[in-house]
Amino acid sequence: MTRPAPPSDPRPDPAPPAAWRRFLGLALGTAAAAGAAAFVFIAAMDPYGLRAAPGRRPGPVMDLNQRFMYPQIVRGGAFDAAVFGTSTARLLDPQALGRAFPGRFANLAMNAATPWEQMQLARFFLGRVRARAVILGLDASWCDPAADEKRLTFRPFPPWLYGEDAPWRGLLAQWNLQSLEIAGRVLLHRLGRMRERIRGDGYEVFTPPEATYDAARAAAHIRAMAAAQLPTAPQPAAPGRTFPALVWLDGFLAAAPSDALKVAAFMPAHVAVQPRPGSPEAAQEAACKEEVAAIGRRHGATVVDFRIPSPVTARDANYWDALHYRLPIAERVLDGLRRAVATGADDPEGVYRVLARPPQG
Repeated sequence: MTRPAPPSDPRPDPAPPAAWRRFLGLALGTAAAAGAAAFVFIAAMDPYGLRAAPGRRPGPVMDLNQRFMYPQIVRGGAFDAAVFGTSTARLLDPQALGRAFPGRFANLAMNAATPWEQMQLARFFLGRVRARAVILGLDASWCDPAADEKRLTFRPFPPWLYGEDAPWRGLLAQWNLQSLEIAGRVLLHRLGRMRERIRGDGYEVFTPPEATYDAARAAAHIRAMAAAQLPTAPQPAAPGRTFPALVWLDGFLAAAPSDALKVAAFMPAHVAVQPRPGSPEAAQEAACKEEVAAIGRRHGATVVDFRIPSPVTARDANYWDALHYRLPIAERVLDGLRRAVATGADDPEGVYRVLARPPQG
């Protein structure tokens, strides 16, 4: 009698150890090769201009986060004058500034940049070139008693791009997917398939086209921003550090060449988001402006205040929202800066006040 065969085991035979080792080796080798290829590609495309230097033109600006892109403009050495600030200063055209003031200008103002971030770029600029002119566009953040605790925003800030050893540290620091994407954009630009995101001097008209301006929509934006900015009692500050950001401003102006043109200007925010006259917030801002004026006088800077109720700031039609003025107003601000530096006098129409000017003689 034939004995029945034992039932077969439905489970597959385990793979031999050698097969697993081959698979693991192939996977790791492929990953290493891909990583190495990405590293070489990023280094070759140099998306953040680590190799930029005087006489070596920096690559195209292909990212919208100016914190990553503006150091290469500084490294290129083509500009010996610059504007720093937030988006409230980004519409100041460097070419027009170059016609009004000495120097070859770049606009290095960054969207929503904190005073600390602005100073990292500004000090980096002073360390790379002998500046002929520096213009700082100030806003309410400079008068914040908590500015030292608000150094960064949700936007990434790359400190490795602002050091002297950036070309070496950057090779590894930029080895990531974001840099790979920007490197790809650089390649597409070189192939003529993608336009440069921002002009080579940092300037960009980031507001919508003037032909699309909608006054009713702009007014709604202004009121919404004003409603969101609920008044709060000024924060008590520790003795000696009422406005910590102004310590950085003082240090920056002290480090600038003594013969350079130095301008600090409060940008013209709409009156809807300016402090209410007589309020504690207004008193705090006035004290801040007085301190900025004292710093300006100490370092031979012109200090101009556009952040006041004026024919510009009281008119909704001059703004896209409560902070961002239209292109014709940018031209008016630029002309106001030129006249303030030349005359040292307040604007006859009340658009700006001159809080400090260099000694005459």
